[in-house]
Amino acid sequence: MTKEQILKIFQDKIGGDTPVVYTSPGRINLIGEHTDYNGSFVFPGAVDKGMIAAIRLNGTDKIKAYAADLDEWSEFGLNEEDLPKESWAKYIFGVCREIIKRGGKVEGFDTAFAGDVPLGAGMSSSAALESTFGFALNDMLNLGIDKFELARIGQHTEHHYVGVMCGIMDQFASIFGKAGHLIRLDTKSMEYEYYPFDPVPHGYRLVLLDTLVKHELASSAYNKRRESCETAAAAIAKNHPEVEFLRDASMEMLIEVKDQISAEDFLRAEYVIEETQRVHDVSDALQRDDYETVGQKMFETHHGMSKKYEVSCEELDFLNDIAKEQGVSGSRVMGGGFGGCTINLVKIDLYDSFINNAKAQYKEKYGIEPKIYDVVISDGARKL
Repeated sequence: MTKEQILKIFQDKIGGDTPVVYTSPGRINLIGEHTDYNGSFVFPGAVDKGMIAAIRLNGTDKIKAYAADLDEWSEFGLNEEDLPKESWAKYIFGVCREIIKRGGKVEGFDTAFAGDVPLGAGMSSSAALESTFGFALNDMLNLGIDKFELARIGQHTEHHYVGVMCGIMDQFASIFGKAGHLIRLDTKSMEYEYYPFDPVPHGYRLVLLDTLVKHELASSAYNKRRESCETAAAAIAKNHPEVEFLRDASMEMLIEVKDQISAEDFLRAEYVIEETQRVHDVSDALQRDDYETVGQKMFETHHGMSKKYEVSCEELDFLNDIAKEQGVSGSRVMGGGFGGCTINLVKIDLYDSFINNAKAQYKEKYGIEPKIYDVVISDGARKL
């Protein structure tokens, strides 16, 4: 959706003076999955799909919001008891409340917004929505909130108003994204580094294959995985007080407590410790422009997420198997799991045959074709 299109929607639905337009992107994550709430490393990049909002202060203490994609309205106040009933409006309300809790003065506004982040594909449409409104209010009201705090405002919106105990990666990528670069973020120290990422001159393309399924246990299973990791980290910390998160632990430390935690908690923790090492391996490989090693690590991550963390599903495993058979360099489930996309690193000369075969085989098995999204790494939250 363009700036002109959202302005037209705003005028048609709300009218009056011209609003200001802001946008924030969704994200991909190359490697480092389910590591952010374990204090470990992630490797996201912002994409060329996101949320776009036209916003105009209205001189009241009420917010009037129109979700163009759903053709739905919501109106709500700025006090805690004004929580709107529409699930999408809770994100906007939560951002306002989190700013207010930090001492920021939020005023009422009218807004129309839309997005082209595929919903349920694991590209963080929710973080794009939070970042759009957090960035916009900070800019329009001169609140002086730094970018790190904007990311935390989005994260705490999920925690307190949506009920998903997410890590910081999605919001961070949406705010800090930079065209042509991935970001290696240490979620414990919040130190980050931009890595140039331009696979095409090296003969590769990055593409998402969307299974078009979303299994319902995603949010409850997510919180359960998080509890498993915290249980394992707490057991290790009794012997090693320096261990705050699983990212601080080694496999040797985990093996020491194997008989003190459940077999399931052990497997979850083993995956996280191995995934932390894979992020380091991919960092080194990217510095050498070694995309084959990057791909190999992606396959290892998929295996871990499927067999140890158990957040894959039949459809994702099926697409991963096709990628292997077709000679794709790397493929894995991306995002929380239980549906959504695989992210694939494909040699350009294999690209067409891989996509055609994946579509045909998936349709034969499941009766639908996966959706294909080429990945273009883009800039983060901004005023248009």
